[in-house]
Amino acid sequence: MAHIRMARRVLTECVAAISFPILLISLLAAPVSAPVVAETDRSRARWCGVETMPLKPSDTSWFPWVALRLRSRSLWRTDLPVHVTGTLLSVLSLLVAFFGFIGAAVLVFSPVFWLFGVAAQVGPFTPASVGETVLAVPAGIVLGAVTMAVLTGTSFLRDFFLRSFSRSRDPDLLAKLEELRTSRASLTAAFEFERQRIERDLHDGAQQELVAVVMRLGMLEAAATATVTATAKAAPTTPAADQERIVRLAREAQAHAERALERLRDTVRDIHPRELSDLGLVAAVRELVARSPLRVELTSTGDDSPLSSPTATAVYFTVSEALTNISKHADVGIARVDLRCGTTDVHVRVSDDGVGGARIDSGSGLAGLRERMRSVGGNLEVLSPPGGGTQVVASAPSQPPW
Repeated sequence: MAHIRMARRVLTECVAAISFPILLISLLAAPVSAPVVAETDRSRARWCGVETMPLKPSDTSWFPWVALRLRSRSLWRTDLPVHVTGTLLSVLSLLVAFFGFIGAAVLVFSPVFWLFGVAAQVGPFTPASVGETVLAVPAGIVLGAVTMAVLTGTSFLRDFFLRSFSRSRDPDLLAKLEELRTSRASLTAAFEFERQRIERDLHDGAQQELVAVVMRLGMLEAAATATVTATAKAAPTTPAADQERIVRLAREAQAHAERALERLRDTVRDIHPRELSDLGLVAAVRELVARSPLRVELTSTGDDSPLSSPTATAVYFTVSEALTNISKHADVGIARVDLRCGTTDVHVRVSDDGVGGARIDSGSGLAGLRERMRSVGGNLEVLSPPGGGTQVVASAPSQPPW
């Protein structure tokens, strides 16, 4: 692993050496170019095994992010110094890589040059015999090793400056990040608890009362029907319209109450499905698929018992919203759900062969789902080329990272 990281450092320094003209020109465009160069240097450090924090969100394009950084004071404390020192170190890498590797190659191939009658010169050294060209080979290998060592040291020096310019703001940034993470965890846990409380109150309270109303209205209809029949026999002159109106009103009231009960059950299920709490994610998704107006091909693997309640809830509503969007917008009758539960994470993919063109717009349902997945440490992506169907892919750790 150490050899791989060293090779990466040498490679990145060679790239920095080649990119020196671009870096030099980009200094003329500073400070606009500084955030891009600094963020690229952070990516380089992470690739070389250094723990650095990316400042650009993965779902944000470069233009709005750079515009935001230009309004930040940390641009002058962090990004611009990293840009300047990175450009200066690229000069060093350029000189070391050019003269070091070329000199090493000339020394290693000195015997070959001698065979063609060329006495290859490296600095003050010019071979005067075959023996000297042979002795130049190990010297070239040593020079190549020294060049790689110097480039590696330059890479470490680049890391040192990157951390130094970021260190002044790291404590405040990390403290705010930890505070934000704690606050997000508390809000997510409180939101999940409140959803379960509302579901329980509606299920055990209002829903039971509405069931009782439906039963009593049924009894009222039966009693009204019996009364109308008895009255018709005892007093045939009583207006039949009034008698039938009583029965009709009782039946309509019962029908309204039954529809209200069904809507309440749907609302309770949308708040927090009882199957999710009692039977787990896989069973809840199967119940969701069974209720869907679409023909859904469900594939589920793995055990959902390691999943925490917030993670299972986030995945469940991702599947629910995706199926709803397919039913409304995809113009197809078939969907596919692939659910994979592991010991450490969970993955779900909801796809269709519809019209495509879905996007995660601000304020949309998909944007809300992505934020829900992120609240438990996961992520959500939408792949939806126009005319090529849509894939909603979500993943999250079994236990939230808070």
